[in-house]
Amino acid sequence: MEVIKRDFGSFARFKEKLTAVSAGVQGSGWGWLGFNKEQGRLQIAACANQDPLQGTTGLIPLLGIDVWEHAYYLQYKNVRPDYLKAIWNVINWDNVTEREDAGNSARLRLDVLRKP
Repeated sequence: MEVIKRDFGSFARFKEKLTAVSAGVQGSGWGWLGFNKEQGRLQIAACANQDPLQGTTGLIPLLGIDVWEHAYYLQYKNVRPDYLKAIWNVINWDNVTEREDAGNSARLRLDVLRKP
């Protein structure tokens, strides 16, 4: 949890912040965990519609939360907060780690992000 603690204070704070940013997307879009190569830190961002994270912010995408209605409507209807609460149960932290390994040379070792 060292990387999360360093950049967000705690895993709970990280989860809270990414959930809030994702819930705050107006209409369709994405909540993102990205890696800022210039700062060597993790960063949270949101993109509207299909705007790409790296192309609009320069961040390397590590984890995206799809908040387009098609992602959750069948199970959660229009209750995005319930979907965002449940999404944390299915995040593949191994995949997030693979993306980080492939996306930067700083090697933050995101294996510490794996679900506690």
